[in-house]
Amino acid sequence: MRCLEYPFDSAMILQKKRALRRELLAQEGLVPKKIAILSGSTVGEIKNILELFLLNAGIQPTFYVGEYARFYEEGMFDPSGALAAFKPDVIYLHTSVHNLGNLPAQTDSPEQAEQKLRAETQRWMQLWRAMQRFGCPIIQNNFELPDVRVMGSLDAVDIRGRVRFVNRMNDMTALWAEKTPGFYMHDLCWLSASEGVGRWCSPAAWCAYQYALDVPYIPVLCHSLATIVKSIFGKNKKGVVLDLDNTLWGGVIGDDGAEGVALGEESPAGRAFTAFQRYLKELSGMGVLLNVSSKNEDAAARAGFARADSVLKTEDFLCFNANWDPKPRNVEAIAKTINILPESLVFVDDNPVERDLMRQTLPGVAVPELTAPEEYVRILDRGGWFEPTAISDDDRRRSEMYRQNAQRAAEVQSFENYDDYLRSLAMRGEFGAFDAAHLERITQLINKTNQFNMTTRRYTAAEIEALCADPAYLTLYGRLADKFGDNGIVTAMIGHQQGETLEIDLWIMSCRVFKRNLEQTLFDQIVAACKARGVKTIVGRFLPTAKNLPAKDFYASIGFARVSESETETVYRFELPAQYEPLNHVMEVAVLP
Repeated sequence: MRCLEYPFDSAMILQKKRALRRELLAQEGLVPKKIAILSGSTVGEIKNILELFLLNAGIQPTFYVGEYARFYEEGMFDPSGALAAFKPDVIYLHTSVHNLGNLPAQTDSPEQAEQKLRAETQRWMQLWRAMQRFGCPIIQNNFELPDVRVMGSLDAVDIRGRVRFVNRMNDMTALWAEKTPGFYMHDLCWLSASEGVGRWCSPAAWCAYQYALDVPYIPVLCHSLATIVKSIFGKNKKGVVLDLDNTLWGGVIGDDGAEGVALGEESPAGRAFTAFQRYLKELSGMGVLLNVSSKNEDAAARAGFARADSVLKTEDFLCFNANWDPKPRNVEAIAKTINILPESLVFVDDNPVERDLMRQTLPGVAVPELTAPEEYVRILDRGGWFEPTAISDDDRRRSEMYRQNAQRAAEVQSFENYDDYLRSLAMRGEFGAFDAAHLERITQLINKTNQFNMTTRRYTAAEIEALCADPAYLTLYGRLADKFGDNGIVTAMIGHQQGETLEIDLWIMSCRVFKRNLEQTLFDQIVAACKARGVKTIVGRFLPTAKNLPAKDFYASIGFARVSESETETVYRFELPAQYEPLNHVMEVAVLP
């Protein structure tokens, strides 16, 4: 819904929230999640507006709202047991600078001020440690800066200064988030500063309603928070498709020539487009896939990136479509080439006609509303389409991995026999049980994989950690490398054993390695593990969605018998034979202890 995408009209959202909610609830395919909000101040309107942004991200929340200002007691002790009974998928601690205790005073000695900081640090860490028992992600606000500085600028320097106290508490919160899987810091300090602390921190809103922020900024808070929640549940976009003329440079390169377009540091317009290119380069560095769709002659389009002052070069783009085809067709072609869904892409184009055509033709594609070139960076940045909760080495190598896939696709044309092609890749599969070293990547993979995903279940890091310790569960991950490079961890399976039966709860595989025989090779490892456990029957389920149809017939293709079928679920069964013939004939396999 466009009115909930940045830049949005906060007043309109607050005014029309009920009508927006009714419209959003009519969507198909919403994913239900339980969201607990523990309150450090009034949260009524925050819950209402957060629901809108989550619905817009495809998440249908059910809320538990804690008692007013009882976040510490509920998190530490849950005296009524209501929070544990709710079984939240996410807990959000809505706290602010108003909830800090042990604040230093001007009359404190340096030793007393330091002691107060240590006491407050321990109080919060004790709370976060206790809340791990709920086994779900925790989102914690850090603290906005105080609206008042008794010592002026010295407040950020002197050990008794409350600005310095808040800054050190925020450093402590960031360190905790860095070291604690499943704990995510919501940067309230930056968010309030970006809007202006003097406007964000309204004394009237606090005194009258106990709101820790002024009411007009509630949609800003909720949009930022929803961005983290959707990232946790794998709802981020994967790539951006960029126009060129008046998007990556000023002017029309076909008319003005490469040297005639505005780029570089010599003009205001050039600086704006260069800043946008720098931002895109940084996005690419954390794994966002850059692509081009431009109505241009190919040679002219590429000439712009040959300029010495162009930050981006043609090799920064995964797909480069400069032609005269309709742009929705190009976006579909790009998605097909990368092997992702079009709705995983963001389309960036200065032309309102092209933007409208994209929204009408491919409604799942995100289309930010661009304004002036100097605002492009802010619009894409504040949109929150790519905000990660963690960035792995595999993420940073994603563009290179997709380029390697393009090399593989090109090489297959020279083989008449597909198995011969697979053998030529010199593939090596590495398989092992889930472990702490790979927990972050496995959790990330589980929560963002849609196409080869048999049951569409999602797991938090805490849930995965718990089942790893349960002997009734069988877990396996797979890494795939070949002569072109290492794809990283790209597949995972979770099953639970009951007697002589193993039921597969989750089986996923990255779209990057489709049709590489990895799924069959992982099944060989499942069979071997089942034999060692005394399992005689494996049960698999396929729960269809709009996104996982590529995996629809997979169980049948590897020898499972169909037991039952309905619109919502197909159940398969595999009886382990006395002599099992491995399905893998094309890759070397290493099994880790």
